[in-house]
Amino acid sequence: MSTGEGGDLRVRVTTSLKTVPAGAWNACANPGALSEAQGSTSREPDSALRAGVDTDNPFISHAFLRALEESGCVGGRSGWSPAYLLVEDDAGTLLAAAPSFLKSHSQGEYVFDHSWADAYERAGGRYYPKLQVAAPFTPATGPRLLVADGSRADEARAGLLAGLEALRDQAEASSVHVTFAQEPDIATLQEAGYLERHDLQFHWSNEGFATYDDFLATLASRKRKALKRERREALSAGIQVEVLSGSDLTEAVWDDFHSFYEDTGARKWGRPYLNRAFFSAVSAAMGERIVLVMARRAGRYIAGAINFRGANTLYGRNWGCVEDHPFLHFELCYHQAIDYAIAHKLARVEAGAQGEHKLARGYRPVVTRSLHHLADPGLRRAVAHYLTGERQQIAQAQDALAAESPFRKTGDAHD
Repeated sequence: MSTGEGGDLRVRVTTSLKTVPAGAWNACANPGALSEAQGSTSREPDSALRAGVDTDNPFISHAFLRALEESGCVGGRSGWSPAYLLVEDDAGTLLAAAPSFLKSHSQGEYVFDHSWADAYERAGGRYYPKLQVAAPFTPATGPRLLVADGSRADEARAGLLAGLEALRDQAEASSVHVTFAQEPDIATLQEAGYLERHDLQFHWSNEGFATYDDFLATLASRKRKALKRERREALSAGIQVEVLSGSDLTEAVWDDFHSFYEDTGARKWGRPYLNRAFFSAVSAAMGERIVLVMARRAGRYIAGAINFRGANTLYGRNWGCVEDHPFLHFELCYHQAIDYAIAHKLARVEAGAQGEHKLARGYRPVVTRSLHHLADPGLRRAVAHYLTGERQQIAQAQDALAAESPFRKTGDAHD
């Protein structure tokens, strides 16, 4: 596919990142990471929080997306058919890209549009295929319109928008969905007529803490005591915690973790999205960016939680266990993530989708945003009306949850 938008720029689609050099893709996906590598490497939490972005997001990197391809988690019969958009100049230099997929279902997205699909198909429409711009199976915020730094960045971004529309028409897709987006993509897509949808996640913010106790000091006294007791009880059955990364991530470790993931995933949502081959592939490609927290008891691993590290954010992803112990889930997924972020001076922990139980562990309610373009005018009007009410509900829920936070209130005499 090509388009005349942008003069001598060409927009095309590739079905595999093996045809795209990793350096060229990553220069679009995380140009800030290249700048940091060439200049200052300071990653102070305060400055990162003010920026509000991760300059080296792991989930739109060439390595992560290729691992999904190589393992067969996307492509084939997965219902995620890669259709990566590429914007190139006349010399073939990659200026922009989008991690886009043609989808035959709405699984693995964490932004639920099943009701839209059902309503449209009951009315005689065909909702699938749809075009999804996302990091598959990953409810983490990040760039979606990937544009390299340079004098033609605005042209390249416009080329991506034109390419999404052309690909939607070519594939006879009902819609385009850009999920877990961040600025400047949000503003760009709004200007192009996309509808904005809100949801809530729970993220932890580093306020320059030197230790976990510094963080605890920001909580109300009763909450501090509860979390200390919770952490003690989580390990009371003789459980030891190990944090593994890089060369520590052996195939035997992945065998154990995958068994935890499969067991928990099958019980929770019926079909885990990531297969065993994925963990080997992603470990080989980017093992230094993986933070695997494993629990050992009586000489064997019994539970684990996988995280990915960006420039200033730790992203909690998947958890599993083969033994149930009180509070162990909270310890591995939330408390250990905070410990790691403090020790490594990371600005945030994004703890994944949903989960109001995260609030009591010091994670705050944060609005996440997705953008949607529906080709059918009738469906668009109905969804726009629905989203207006939903955004109001999300804002109210955020306020209510924030009021229940464990943090000390100003003037609390007991703290």
